Amino acid sequence: MEYIMEAIPLVFSPQALMISLFGVVVGILIGSLPGLSSTMGVALFIPITYGMRPSDGLILLGAIYMASTYGGSISAILIKTPGTPSAVITAIDGYELTKQGKGGEALSMSTIASTVGGIISCVALLFLSPLLAKLVTSFGAPEMFLLSILGLTIIVGLSKKSIVKGLLAGILGMLVSTVGIDSITGEYRYTFEIVELFGGLSTVAIVIGVFSASQVFNLASQKRSTIQYEYDANQKLNIVSKKDLNKNWFNMFRSGVIGTLIGILPGAGVSIASALSYNAAKNVSKEPDLFGEGSLEGVCASEAGNNGVVGGSLIPLLTLGIPGNAVSAVFLGGLIIHGLRPGPQLFTDHGAITYSLFLGLIVATLIMCVVGLVAAKYFAKVSTVPTNVLGPIIMTLCVIGAYSVANSTFNIYTMFIFGLIGFGMAELDYFPAAFILGLVLGPIAESEFRRSLLLSKGSYSIFLSSPICIGLVISIVFFVFYPYIKDIFVKNRN
Repeated sequence: MEYIMEAIPLVFSPQALMISLFGVVVGILIGSLPGLSSTMGVALFIPITYGMRPSDGLILLGAIYMASTYGGSISAILIKTPGTPSAVITAIDGYELTKQGKGGEALSMSTIASTVGGIISCVALLFLSPLLAKLVTSFGAPEMFLLSILGLTIIVGLSKKSIVKGLLAGILGMLVSTVGIDSITGEYRYTFEIVELFGGLSTVAIVIGVFSASQVFNLASQKRSTIQYEYDANQKLNIVSKKDLNKNWFNMFRSGVIGTLIGILPGAGVSIASALSYNAAKNVSKEPDLFGEGSLEGVCASEAGNNGVVGGSLIPLLTLGIPGNAVSAVFLGGLIIHGLRPGPQLFTDHGAITYSLFLGLIVATLIMCVVGLVAAKYFAKVSTVPTNVLGPIIMTLCVIGAYSVANSTFNIYTMFIFGLIGFGMAELDYFPAAFILGLVLGPIAESEFRRSLLLSKGSYSIFLSSPICIGLVISIVFFVFYPYIKDIFVKNRN
């Protein structure tokens, strides 16, 4: 409590508040632009913090991290162009709501859910860091493999029309992720001696292609003049109602907790958190059929889970020196540049600075909420822009985003090719979101599976070697078969 009191003046000074506001605005812009990630945003601003007070520098980086995680949902909802890979799940229902003229409601729900998820993770960071950090030491290769498989179970929920097509799309995504260097043996796979493939296909370029470029092709093939099904110039753009908020408070809390716990685990990341939160929300929803067709519950779960990762990923970094994900690994540079070393001594030798980061994250999250809600109605007007104007703008952003990943024209070609693939998949009901889940989670599952077998000398019993493994296996079976069990109970009841 002593350090919290010392941190309050550092966080609530006019200078620190202006830095928080600046970080939030920059973070939202970075997150909403395809190709620019939270990792890139934090990395770009680390040098700028060198001349700041340590507390101000960490507050700026924390604000950018939190706001950019939320910012990806804006373009995902409005034009089905996830600003970051973490917003892929949000795009599933968010864009459908935009087409129904409910873009303002989806954006405001995303804002509030991101705020709640962020606050939950910040509170955990503030009060439970040492306790939750112990979870990290309990997760080894078999636990991480099963966790990634648990994240992939959402494919079953997404595959409404055909589970076979959903699984095929997911498998295709996993196959594409194998291109490049084998993470275990170091050998090249499926590169065909093409130098650009040695490092693998760019995940960001593929995501932009499958979701964004394909959307341009989709708009061009439709006869509608705007994204909305029926555009009325006199239609009011509303924000989410109190009724919908009241229905989703527990959804936000549950998803925020899931995101925080997933964020603590090194390598798990926002994609797993978003997928698990979405799946949990769908399985307990009274309106599961709306998921994938335009559900505020789906947007709420995905975004609360995403931002729950932010504080969670900093817990192992600050307490044990173990980054929870790529962003927190870059964040480590921000600590080092100010002479701060992660570990227990960080909370004692530099207590005021450390707790100023915790409180600063909470302040930045609240500022993000205000900015997001004020801007929601204006952002939503994108859905009323004529498609013959919007299409070229989206494609321009796609090209810039794909190129900016590594300043590579090869990524532009990759984006176009997968844009055509994504368009074809959507036309044939092959679930592009399932493909991206396989692409993102596949490498985690593969590497941890093979690492587990190396540790056990080929024995599959390692996947049942701990209570955590057993619990994850039970959860996987439950999430796979729950939709069918639920249908049976509903039929018997009727």
